[in-house]
Amino acid sequence: MARVLFYEKLGCGSNTRQKALLAAAGHEVIACNLLTEAWTAEHLLAFFGHRPVAEWFNRAAPRVKSGEIVPEQADADTSLELMLQDPLLIRRPLIEAEGRKEVGFNQELIHAWLGLTQTDSDLESCPRSHQHAPCPAPGQ
Repeated sequence: MARVLFYEKLGCGSNTRQKALLAAAGHEVIACNLLTEAWTAEHLLAFFGHRPVAEWFNRAAPRVKSGEIVPEQADADTSLELMLQDPLLIRRPLIEAEGRKEVGFNQELIHAWLGLTQTDSDLESCPRSHQHAPCPAPGQ
């Protein structure tokens, strides 16, 4: 089984369920705080690969939900700069294992890559509605 670096927002329920699936499949999951990591543009780009820029964004980020940032209208350089300044904008989780890096939790992709006990539920989208306040920061 693989050693998986899992960059998450601490306290995120979806990330907790995603880590549990990886662990249940026998992987060693090393949780890392996405919000405090010392990111560089090059390091982030390695996770995004050839995905369109709009797929780099966390759709549940307050600045995206409010319409302040429209991922479909963003260019790569500006998006990276915004994400370095505000890591909440980064789609999560970021996953690194066996020399490969990915963004998001596409169960089919992860199953083909690492092996995963699949579930029918959506484990990537935030289950909280737009009317709810953002998840509390860890320790609150």
